[in-house]
Amino acid sequence: MIVALSAAAAGCVPSPVDYGASLPQQDPKWASPECQQARTAASDYAAREKDHPGWGFGVLVGPYSIGLAAAAKEHEQQQRRLLARQIHLQCSSQPLPKELDFDPSTYAPKKTHYP
Repeated sequence: MIVALSAAAAGCVPSPVDYGASLPQQDPKWASPECQQARTAASDYAAREKDHPGWGFGVLVGPYSIGLAAAAKEHEQQQRRLLARQIHLQCSSQPLPKELDFDPSTYAPKKTHYP
């Protein structure tokens, strides 16, 4: 429930592919190999994103999977933000916009310590 609320509060993050396409192609960084690599990674992620079942899967399996679907949706939003941030850094000379100016380590997986 908390995960679903936090995912809803975070809002929908635009596609990194669309974000990359919105950047000015006249920027000197746009033609760089690093920019091409970042745009390819975003495109690959978009293709994988379409292949997984998403929210509809939780409805088909039952109410217990809604928490899992919410966690998956939150992870998807985090990945979109990370990829959009990477595209901006690799393809634009402009400063990061406010919504992409964050510490990427905040999305790092939590390490679990076992005794």
